Amino acid sequence: MFTGIVHCVGHVLASEARGGDRRMLFASSLLGMDDVREGDSIAVSGVCLTALDIAADRFAADVSLETLRLTTLGALAVGAPVNLEKALRLSDRLGGHLVSGHVDGLGTVIDVQEDARSERWILEVPRELARYIASKGSICVDGVSLTVNEVEGTRFGVNLIPHTRQVTTFGIRKVGDAVNIEVDRMARYAERLADPLLA
Repeated sequence: MFTGIVHCVGHVLASEARGGDRRMLFASSLLGMDDVREGDSIAVSGVCLTALDIAADRFAADVSLETLRLTTLGALAVGAPVNLEKALRLSDRLGGHLVSGHVDGLGTVIDVQEDARSERWILEVPRELARYIASKGSICVDGVSLTVNEVEGTRFGVNLIPHTRQVTTFGIRKVGDAVNIEVDRMARYAERLADPLLA
């Protein structure tokens, strides 16, 4: 589990095809790998990956075909920036919301407007994900926990404060970019519980 509070921005150091899927190498001198062990989870732009071949400033991860299909990871070039967050410990503060790192699908940045010192971002998601997004609910975009301001159809808005833009990849995102979306788990569980076929 994660909180959606990004620890730092790293980058893709290498990406190679292996047996039909990919082995990717990520690097950051800021993440601090001294407490990460082989097999631990690290969220990479909101995608939960298993850390392998750990060194002081880097780690590798095997990325399955399912993950490549559902997320932006397969399209990342060497050198591309990524948001990084180590897994939540029971003693950590929960500053964002509970995030699994299991990306539900891709969204698209539709519009960005200045709003005093913040920015208002409008994003669009596929119809099958839009049903799980609620005004003032939580959403995870590229691994960043955000509050939904408003929802209209398949589009929703969020506010990004200057700090969020400075310490995440939102600082380089632009209109038209694809982003990883994880909807709030509670909405999915509520829908499942309300399914009359399971009653």
